[in-house]
Amino acid sequence: MCGIVGYIGKKDAVSILIDGLKRLEYRGYDSAGIAVLQDGQIKLRRSAGKLANLEDTVKKNPLAGIVGIGHTRWATHGKPSEENAHPHTDCTGDLVVVHNGIIENYHLLKKQLLKEGHIFKSETDTEVVAHLLEKHYQGDLHKALRETLKELAGSYALGVISRKDPATIVAARNGSPLILGVGEGEYFIASDAPAILQHTRKVIYLDDGDSARLTVAGIIIYDKAGQEIKKKVNVITWDPIKTEKAGFKHFMLKEIFEQPQVILDTFRGRVMPEEGEIFLEEVQLEPDYVQNINKIFVVACGTSYHAGLVGKYLFEDYLRIPSEVDMASEFRYRNPIIDCQTLVIVISQSGETADTLAGLREAKTKGSKILSICNVVGSTITRAADGTIYTHAGPEIGVASTKAFTAQLTALYIILLYLGRRRGIMSKEEAQTIIEKMMHIPSQVEKILATAGEIIKIAQDFFKKTDFLYLGRNVNYPIALEGALKLKEISYIHAEGYPAGEMKHGPIALIDENMPVLAIATKCKTYEKILSNIEEVKARAGIVIILATEGDESIKKKADYVFFVPETLEILSPLLNVIPLQLLAYHIAERRGCDVDQPRNLAKSVTVE
Repeated sequence: MCGIVGYIGKKDAVSILIDGLKRLEYRGYDSAGIAVLQDGQIKLRRSAGKLANLEDTVKKNPLAGIVGIGHTRWATHGKPSEENAHPHTDCTGDLVVVHNGIIENYHLLKKQLLKEGHIFKSETDTEVVAHLLEKHYQGDLHKALRETLKELAGSYALGVISRKDPATIVAARNGSPLILGVGEGEYFIASDAPAILQHTRKVIYLDDGDSARLTVAGIIIYDKAGQEIKKKVNVITWDPIKTEKAGFKHFMLKEIFEQPQVILDTFRGRVMPEEGEIFLEEVQLEPDYVQNINKIFVVACGTSYHAGLVGKYLFEDYLRIPSEVDMASEFRYRNPIIDCQTLVIVISQSGETADTLAGLREAKTKGSKILSICNVVGSTITRAADGTIYTHAGPEIGVASTKAFTAQLTALYIILLYLGRRRGIMSKEEAQTIIEKMMHIPSQVEKILATAGEIIKIAQDFFKKTDFLYLGRNVNYPIALEGALKLKEISYIHAEGYPAGEMKHGPIALIDENMPVLAIATKCKTYEKILSNIEEVKARAGIVIILATEGDESIKKKADYVFFVPETLEILSPLLNVIPLQLLAYHIAERRGCDVDQPRNLAKSVTVE
């Protein structure tokens, strides 16, 4: 996601900061900026778009100094623009801050700071940190940082410089990575090692709750209680190019392993477990409209369409609102029946998908309200929608979507809870139960990822197959579709997803001893029906791979291969069940020697019809 670089020493900070930011470009960004101390003043340069724009700005308005911080931003709060680019300043311009992560309670902090007379210049959550630092500063920048941290909820990696402490950088970490670099009379902060490996291979890894003070004399590190602590200095010996993938062979695999954090980031700050409530500042739907929604359309393409199918089951089951899911390429050509009480939810990772955008515009002409689920702040779809839920997944470089899909699912659960509570259909206790189970999902995904070796063994036995059949029921029928799509996208193996009950109406003719059938048979209300479908496959000599719930030992008798996932609520099971299917597709494709990150004929963002 975002990138941070900071420098204090005797060299030109500007060139070091810009070079460091270039080495973090692989993380994805939509704006960039630097700030340096020059002649006792903070000088700031920022720009939207690529780093080349920032370099042009610096050439036109040069600056120089030996202390500075820089940032590449992937927008989460506020559109990509110069005003929203980091670093952010306080009211006086005496200090600046760069930040990775999400400040969950920023709206409450901002409200209070506005009452106290602070003036905000951006739409970001980060700016509250600058104003809190201004509020708490009493001559010691690190103490001001510690007081500020006490008020923050959420994740952060922070770097701060101030005109009043001109020979100091202070930094802190909680839930977002930050490292310190140790050089010869110079010191660095960075969100990732490639930013500083040109200058030093000696790094200190900060842990959550740690903060630090950097001066030309050295680094002092503090724990959460403010006590000075010692940290090991590590020497990096690996190739910096490999760090772009964080040690993973492909971006897709890295993104699969990022999903616990992505799911957490998408619902954190939006759910209030104690009250069973959902806070969606970015969704401006009037109470009367919410009460009178008479139909929901979900419009999307590809993987996003599969997420929408899960949403249909949720909305009809829990909200009792008739719901349809349309492939965006078909939606506007079939003259859908829409009125002013219809809610249209459009889902797009990029926010630029041409078919989805065309569907959105069609719905607007018919008077519908539009709610978008998107990963890119300020994209065309988000600008055209009446409200947007951003998924906070960060840039997804692998063409075959993984983390964007689970983020979209998470957003749909949030919409379910939001509408359920505001329509009075879902009780506080029911919402609390779902939220509590959702909060366990990230750790359960981590548990699945920790057993990925079992998936590799299955992939080794099946990578030469030419066809696959995926079966699922209810909310896991779309997951069968998604599993099949992932396999065909990156391994070029023909694969189909079906509702398990539909198998006997045609696909069963394909089953023989050469046809692998993957059945999603986790505990659910149709569990016994799925077992019957599995028996039908076995009776025809089919090869059965089963996805089952932990503890379901009896199912082993019905399977050639079994992979177990943790137990959760049936409605949340798609978030867990899709993970092993992503891993299976990845490891089969990798074993076949396919270009996993850039499969043939596919594009990341389809911007033409």
